[in-house]
Amino acid sequence: MRVPLSWLREYVDLPATETGRDVQAKLVSAGLEVETVEQLGAGLKGPLVVGKVLTIEELEGFKKPIRFCTVDVGTANGTGEPQEIVCGARNFSVGDKVVVVLPGAVLPGDFAIAARKTYGKTSHGMICSGDELGMGGNSGWGEDGIIVLPPEHEAGTDAIALLELVDEVLDIAVTPDRGYCLSLRGVARETAIAYGLTLRDPALLDVPAPNSYGHPVKVADPRGCDRFTARTVTGLDPEAQSPIWLRRRLQKAGMRPISLAVDITNYVMLELGQPLHAYDRSRLEGAIGVRRAQSGEKITTLDGVHRVLDAQDLVITDDRGPIGLAGVMGGANTEIADTATHPETGEVQGTTDVVIEAAHFDAISIARTARRHKLASEASKRFERGVDPQAAAAAAQRTVDLLVLLAGGSAGAGVTEIIAPSAPHTITMPADHPDRVAGVTYGRETVVRRLQQIGCDVYGQDELVVTVPSWRPDLGEPNDLAEEVIRLEGYENLPSSLPTPPSGRGLTERQRLHRRVGRALAGAGYVEALNYPFLGDAALDALGLPADDDRRRTVTLVNPLSDEEPALRTTLLPGLLAALRRNDGRGSHDLALFETGLVFLPTGHETVPVRLPVDRRPTDEEVAALDAALPRQPRHAAVVLAGAREQAGWWGKGRPAEWSDAVEAARTVAREARAELTVRAAQYAPWHPGRCAALYAAVDGEETLLGHAGELHPRVVKALGLPERSCAMEIDLDLLERAGTGVIKAPRISTYPVATQDVALVVPGEVPAAEVERALREGAGELLESLRLFDVFAGEQIGEGHKSLAYALRFRAADRTLTVDEATAARDAAVALAAERTGAVLRGA
Repeated sequence: MRVPLSWLREYVDLPATETGRDVQAKLVSAGLEVETVEQLGAGLKGPLVVGKVLTIEELEGFKKPIRFCTVDVGTANGTGEPQEIVCGARNFSVGDKVVVVLPGAVLPGDFAIAARKTYGKTSHGMICSGDELGMGGNSGWGEDGIIVLPPEHEAGTDAIALLELVDEVLDIAVTPDRGYCLSLRGVARETAIAYGLTLRDPALLDVPAPNSYGHPVKVADPRGCDRFTARTVTGLDPEAQSPIWLRRRLQKAGMRPISLAVDITNYVMLELGQPLHAYDRSRLEGAIGVRRAQSGEKITTLDGVHRVLDAQDLVITDDRGPIGLAGVMGGANTEIADTATHPETGEVQGTTDVVIEAAHFDAISIARTARRHKLASEASKRFERGVDPQAAAAAAQRTVDLLVLLAGGSAGAGVTEIIAPSAPHTITMPADHPDRVAGVTYGRETVVRRLQQIGCDVYGQDELVVTVPSWRPDLGEPNDLAEEVIRLEGYENLPSSLPTPPSGRGLTERQRLHRRVGRALAGAGYVEALNYPFLGDAALDALGLPADDDRRRTVTLVNPLSDEEPALRTTLLPGLLAALRRNDGRGSHDLALFETGLVFLPTGHETVPVRLPVDRRPTDEEVAALDAALPRQPRHAAVVLAGAREQAGWWGKGRPAEWSDAVEAARTVAREARAELTVRAAQYAPWHPGRCAALYAAVDGEETLLGHAGELHPRVVKALGLPERSCAMEIDLDLLERAGTGVIKAPRISTYPVATQDVALVVPGEVPAAEVERALREGAGELLESLRLFDVFAGEQIGEGHKSLAYALRFRAADRTLTVDEATAARDAAVALAAERTGAVLRGA
């Protein structure tokens, strides 16, 4: 919300010495986010005056059209003689009133004006455009060139004051709970409170009582529209234009002047916060109606877009059907007609009779309609944050008054007002509640005074009954009232104290594992990539997940940041793979990324959440009830790889990342949890069916699936635009923690030498090396210190469908030096058990 300081002073008698920076500091202290204070006209220095174009001479022989003009600037040039000026613009004629800057002046940007010779003539000044004066492109007078002023202004008039070029504009970022500050009325109220001054409320107008003579209105959905005011103004002058002060205020507030009727509705919206709409009465057929749209109905909105309506859209209608999206944008078939001259009669044609709509719509309905149609407007922005329903009649009256004053119209005697019965919202609160929330003693008098300043009616002594003002729909409970008292008394006045933490707790084992895993993966060459926890069906489709996959059962957000990603993630892979694709597209082709984070898995047994108290610690039962309403949220770890895993150089050729690197990443994670992984071949989307490993570990005595690793399916790689042969791994850290062996025990160091035995076993090709390794460990017994697979070979010498696995076995005893016979016996026992379980045969035997 852009608030010109000159406009704000109309409602609050600020001290003359107060600058925009001073007002910014006061409003920030009161809790508003005033981002910047724009200095309009900074560095501007006159003389800058109104001039009347007397003559125009077209100069020939130049690459572009050039005009030599004489302009009457009154006595501003000290002589009263016409001023000679060279100008290249074409959008003005003899007799037009323009803005002239004379020699000696300085325009914004430190642009000094002096007489200079150009195009064979001497130009004594310049005829100005809006951009040259720092007005931007929304000046409303010849946006494509020179400013052409209304004819009533005398030559020589000071244009700096006339165009209000020097001002300060406060740019306020209005938070969703402060919708009333999307108006000068709301910001002025906060300013008056901050300075302790009286507010001149622009909504305090004499409004005639409703009668039966107004334009007929039928509201079929009183929940969607609980208040509708319609007023009529007739006999408007089609040639009437918005005065300079109105155009400048709209422009400073960030809106473009369009036409008088539209400018007035925008002006009143900025002033009072009530969106309005003006209909050309000649284009209306029958009564104005408010109802829900029929599915498939169509409308062309003012932006020229043809829209198909949803059954939940609230629409404005007449006898023909929808004529506007309620609270969002009007329809093109009833818009105010542009002024035009009849080609035969010369008669000026345009809208002469208008019907003014000032209504109050349901905030949620308007927000959903605007989002559904991707149509955010100034009106919808206000409605979805909460508009004062009591201001509708005043806003309609203010619009009528301005149309009568500026367009020469006549106010119709009819006043239509439809109001759904409602009662003011009241809140009961202990008088010392703000004291207990803030830890500061304010006292009853301060609490009552602050609540009355924001517009509340307060009754009672120890127990206050507070009636909330209609413009503050965000005040719903005692804590909201306490926040108002605290912010107006000053957040900076709250005492600063640190809580005393309980001793001896530290990090939980889950937190320690999370940190260890992150450090281990970073040490293995992976880079952490944090992603938003949102996904949509498109990401799951790209992963090739079947329709019955549990990962498609998602938790959908009521108010998602993006309609394309409305659900919480059930897997970490979509975010990581998107990061992989993004980095690869930017030229980084050798990638190894990881992420640890929560996934959200609905169980189907979630309950309705309870609302926890804030004045005491929740009970164990209340916390348990809240937990029961949440989906299961295990912590996962995932990695993705592409390109080279080992770089080529003088040390060797390097090698690309492959499925075994993804499996090794899982082993790295498992080592940090002190768990033993079992790896088996599997088929599971989105992995390649022939290069996918299932990761198992013993959890509570039962072998449990923890995750998968391997190379991604080629269809997934193509669908996501990933590098070829991309690999990935994902594992459940919570299950892995339960599979761990607990605190690691320091190993006993033996002083006796090690005995090493190598074995090469030939096994069928489909036998996993992990099963062979497990059999060797179990068969070797307690003398086995370590086992390492150092070679895998397949070829004609081994036989078709077989492979050779070569292991190095290290044996050591804690109390003696092993003999050759003992080491050989342990090796033979290991080979025998491997042969029994996997069909292994000693190579060469």
